[in-house]
Amino acid sequence: MKLNLGLLAVFALAAAAAWLFLSQQFATQARREVVQNARIMMSAANAVRTYTIREVVPAVMRERTDWVAPLTVPSYAAQTNFRAVRAEHPDYTYKEAALNPTNPADRAQDWEADFINGFRNDPTLTESLGERDVLGNRVLTLARPITIRDAACLTCHSTPDVAPARMVAAYGSNNGFGWRMNETVGAQLVSVPMAAALRSAEANLLSAMAVLLAIFAGLMLALNLLLHVVILRPIDRMVRTASAVSLGQASTEEFATTGRDEIAELGRAFTRMRRSLEQAVRMLGS
Repeated sequence: MKLNLGLLAVFALAAAAAWLFLSQQFATQARREVVQNARIMMSAANAVRTYTIREVVPAVMRERTDWVAPLTVPSYAAQTNFRAVRAEHPDYTYKEAALNPTNPADRAQDWEADFINGFRNDPTLTESLGERDVLGNRVLTLARPITIRDAACLTCHSTPDVAPARMVAAYGSNNGFGWRMNETVGAQLVSVPMAAALRSAEANLLSAMAVLLAIFAGLMLALNLLLHVVILRPIDRMVRTASAVSLGQASTEEFATTGRDEIAELGRAFTRMRRSLEQAVRMLGS
């Protein structure tokens, strides 16, 4: 009983430590998976942007010399394609938010502006991660800066008088102008829910703890059986024999010993002591 209580105490401490360690590991792994999903979605959005710039814009411009709204806008193409993704995954969002966008629908909310300002304050920052609660659900957001690197962008976003007339007619002359080279004007934002990944992490944690409990129970059972067969049962026989000898029952059978372990050596030592005691009694009696 003392051994079992000691083992239970050790297991309780080990289980608590394992729970803390594994919970952190599984939570970290869940977050890593969510970030990976966000990066894949960001890559898909950038692939659409690149296709629009390299293929759609030249093809459209070969047919027309003026701006075609909004087919030649990479941001519009990426966000439009992502709406098809949201048809199957409504909790996933993609937005290209700007502090001064051409389309008012792309204006950054407060939490989105925090990402943009972070990129503006640190031009070396190429990616940022953040978490927030949305209707009680944890959501991870991956953000990357939108920085003006191509002078062609200023054709549409420098001043209204040089911008394409069709664009000004479509969106007006009050938004999306005044941009400068190498200025971070916005951010690409992919938001991915963490609920499913966290539930999977919790399920994995419970499964791991159940396996540990099963292993401990099996070890306890095996240890108790081994303890009973190898130690407790021989000692119990030795105790009964010693008690009989101490009461003067000379006819008591000797303690049989086999093996070379410590219990067998103790049994042989007890047998020698019994024989010596019996011989001493006979000598005294004679």
